[in-house]
Amino acid sequence: MEFLTECLRQIEIGHVVMWIVGLVLIICAIKFKIEPALLLPMGFGCILVNIPLSNVLTSIDGSGNAVVGIIDWLFELFIETSEAMPILLFIGIGAMIDFGPLLSNPKLFLIGGAAQFGIFATVIIASLFFPIADAAAIGIIGAADGPTSILVANTLNSQFLGPIMVVAYSYMALVPIIQPPVVKMITTKKERMIRMPYNPKSVTRLTKILFPIVVTMVAGIIAPKSLALVGFLMFGNLIRECGVLGTLSDTAQNTLANLITLLLGITIAASMRAEQFIKWETLLIMGLGIFAFVFDTVFGVLFCKLMNIFSKNKINPMVGAAGISAFPMAARTVQKMGLKEDPTNHLLMHAIGANVSGQIASAIIGGLIIGLVLA
Repeated sequence: MEFLTECLRQIEIGHVVMWIVGLVLIICAIKFKIEPALLLPMGFGCILVNIPLSNVLTSIDGSGNAVVGIIDWLFELFIETSEAMPILLFIGIGAMIDFGPLLSNPKLFLIGGAAQFGIFATVIIASLFFPIADAAAIGIIGAADGPTSILVANTLNSQFLGPIMVVAYSYMALVPIIQPPVVKMITTKKERMIRMPYNPKSVTRLTKILFPIVVTMVAGIIAPKSLALVGFLMFGNLIRECGVLGTLSDTAQNTLANLITLLLGITIAASMRAEQFIKWETLLIMGLGIFAFVFDTVFGVLFCKLMNIFSKNKINPMVGAAGISAFPMAARTVQKMGLKEDPTNHLLMHAIGANVSGQIASAIIGGLIIGLVLA
């Protein structure tokens, strides 16, 4: 009874606010089916770490000894110290990706790069409010790439790692809600109905095998700090495309990716404690994050429109919205938008091409930003 009284005495308004945040994430996952594998563990973890005197966090016992909590242990070992979780997740993502649509239409490479411009605009604006290391970590939210956001924020020792992680993953999950109105505002009905031919047979098996090897070597030369993410992404893809590791490819795509996603979601909660999370800076990071995300989408769409001025084979500008790194949510969103305009116009494979290009571009740019800031 005394322990219960002490626990109740420790509850503050901040804890209640974070319980509500956790419940909102869980509701989004279950009721609205918004990235449930990610938002559900994040939401539950948010509640866990905000219950006073809980042993999921490191505490001091009666003898003055530190008792390591499971969530703090996971965070320190697999994110803070080694960054293992976000990097290993890229093996699973790489194994899921088919670069065929991208290789069949190399112009989509440019879209993935153009859709990252919002990152740099956000870094410049964020630097007015935060130190450059924090500003750089905040800007990368625009890529809608959780693992890259974690790697950049952690490597640059950002004091806002928790809010950055939560905002990045939340915006990834909200792609189907945020992107459609933005895209519709800057495109016409005629542009949204553009059809694009697709010829997957133009890509040979040898090309698919060589692609991850070449990309790894090029990325290593251009942006060595990106090699952990790009290299593991390409390694996962090589497992998929080599044709001799079918079981391992399936394991990477399903068991590995799902397990790490679940653990990553609940581990992120270590930085969602009320005393760390409820600050005015968190609201500012949320605002800057949505700015970066929206402008990455805008730049991707506008770049497609610019390409159409000089290109005979037109690109549906909506495909530019898939140039962000949120895979495969952005591509699925573009497919749904295309079908809404014309039920017979399937843009999925083209959107996948732009989407995987954005995946590579965001990892490389993350490495470039780390190199520039630490130089």
